[in-house]
Amino acid sequence: MAFEMKYPHLFEPFRIRGTYFRNKIFAAPQGNYNVCTDRLPTAESIAFYERKAEGGFASVCVGDCVIDITTGANLPFLLDMQDKENLPRMGMLTHAVTKHGAVCSAELSHDGMYSWASRERYGTKLYGPVECESRYGHIEMLTEEMIEDLIKKYADAAAYAKKCGFTMVTVHAAHGWLPAQFMAPKMNTRKDKWGGSLENRMRFPIAILDAIRKAVGPAFPIEIRVSGSEVVEEGFQLEDAIGFCEMLDGHADILHISAGTHEVPRSWPVVHPSMFMPDGVNSKYAIEIKKHVSQSLVGTVGGFTDPAHMEELIASGQVDIINLARQSVCDPDFPNKARAGKDEEIRRCLRCNKCFINSGVNRNVRCSINPEIGQELDSRQIRPAETKKKVLIAGGGIGGMEAAIQASKRGHEVILCEKTDKLGGALLCEEKVPFKKNLPKYIEHQIYEIKNSSVEVRLNTEVTPEYAKKEEPDAIIAALGARPVVPKIPGIEKGVSAEEVYYDPELAKGKIIVLGAGLVGLELAIWLGQMGKDVDIVEMLDHAGIDMGEYPFLAYDFELKDHNISISYNTKALSIDDKGIEIEKDGQKQHIDCDTLIYAVGQRSLAEEADALAFCAPEFYMIGDCVRSDSIIAATKAAYAAANDI
Repeated sequence: MAFEMKYPHLFEPFRIRGTYFRNKIFAAPQGNYNVCTDRLPTAESIAFYERKAEGGFASVCVGDCVIDITTGANLPFLLDMQDKENLPRMGMLTHAVTKHGAVCSAELSHDGMYSWASRERYGTKLYGPVECESRYGHIEMLTEEMIEDLIKKYADAAAYAKKCGFTMVTVHAAHGWLPAQFMAPKMNTRKDKWGGSLENRMRFPIAILDAIRKAVGPAFPIEIRVSGSEVVEEGFQLEDAIGFCEMLDGHADILHISAGTHEVPRSWPVVHPSMFMPDGVNSKYAIEIKKHVSQSLVGTVGGFTDPAHMEELIASGQVDIINLARQSVCDPDFPNKARAGKDEEIRRCLRCNKCFINSGVNRNVRCSINPEIGQELDSRQIRPAETKKKVLIAGGGIGGMEAAIQASKRGHEVILCEKTDKLGGALLCEEKVPFKKNLPKYIEHQIYEIKNSSVEVRLNTEVTPEYAKKEEPDAIIAALGARPVVPKIPGIEKGVSAEEVYYDPELAKGKIIVLGAGLVGLELAIWLGQMGKDVDIVEMLDHAGIDMGEYPFLAYDFELKDHNISISYNTKALSIDDKGIEIEKDGQKQHIDCDTLIYAVGQRSLAEEADALAFCAPEFYMIGDCVRSDSIIAATKAAYAAANDI
């Protein structure tokens, strides 16, 4: 049967100033903070970007390329566009991307009044359009001479980017960084030609673009990233952004329309759309702005995972380009899979923000459901097994399925046993939760991969030592998971577990108290709150969302507030009776009335059950929650490693 393009508009090639773009799917700017101490890209960070180019993206943007490292960095490990000694490594990066047919763009940035890392490292002051106070301290006003110098540095950085082999530059004028600070009407109240009126406020970004054009020549694409709205009262709105883009029209080849302002907490989940928001939530800004410009192409970004949705936006002419950020991490092969019409093979981003957490904590990007990410170089070394072995996997949850897929790819004979009648494990209970809609899609994806592999699946089959010995496997992978902890509190039998309520939310009636403000308790409380139920949380610790990270937690915090869900911290549950729960807080005991008590205080690893299988095969591996109750990312990472160690 002849091939028929499923998404012809999305994959229609085009050119900008002679530069060829193979489709309309761009990998949005992302920083990779796995750099050397002198801020050179490492082999691992280069592989991170190369993987996207291999996967078919038309353009891959390298984020956080700072044009003035002494005054413009808000993190201490960003790429320095003034350091000409990094040319060899930057050249290796651009070559790694462009050799696969992708355009490689450098995101040129200066963080203005938020450049605390520059201040700490170089002792420089914080500068912005006006003198003011910020969360990082006192801000000095940029002089006209300094403004002209920064414009030149943008141009110099663009010229250097071109020399390094970048084939496009992206000026970061969104999310509250320096150009956005100049554009903002409430912030930029300067009295000279650089502030006040719209024309004056736009003088700085336009001067940057025009200086870059002069530096790079006519045959080189220039993109500018602008927030279509900062979505907070103190920021600018869509009407302002339309005015900005009308003036930027033609000075840049592409207007990349994002949303939000990074340093305002309420706006952070908009800059990085949370799981509580619909796919493409920020596209409305790009769609409206496109109606007001005629010379520049308009791109959008923000939580896209569905190629059919993207095709619709392009085909209807509402936007010209779709940018993917976290989705490009979750599945770097997204374009190639969509182009081939293999939608069922696409991993859909969960928006769990584990990529952010890992990037911020250890400067390595990781993904909950794609174990290749962060170890792209190691993954290239994986080869078919020299000795084919019989591998018995006990447990058909997240870890077990991933292990089965990977072991099968290496040519092993794989038997996957699950004691229930369905693959998916503990996460199946969350299938009904609307903001977790991509979680069941991920489970479906894994089941699809298993069905299209040589894995033999045995449902309603518990792996006991007797069963394992009878099968005589060469290797066993125990992925038995965990079960909800039942807290040892008098009267706990009057309560119900979070898992039970996930399966049947009607069990939660009247006034509801959730014990535990970990991820399970938070998400359950939010879901119940979204259904209009009266719910609050009791937590023993002084904080919620253990290991979640400050910024990713913001989305949860705002959902809690929006649904009037309170958390009582440093609160110990003492006992449960027919009318509610007795607690102790700050040394004082009190009784809280409630109709439903839900406990979400952690999981008990099925370690003993797993240990019983340890001597049933020459090779034995324990992975996932049966080792230590943890997260999806821990299970997939361990499963990937175990399968490739056999």
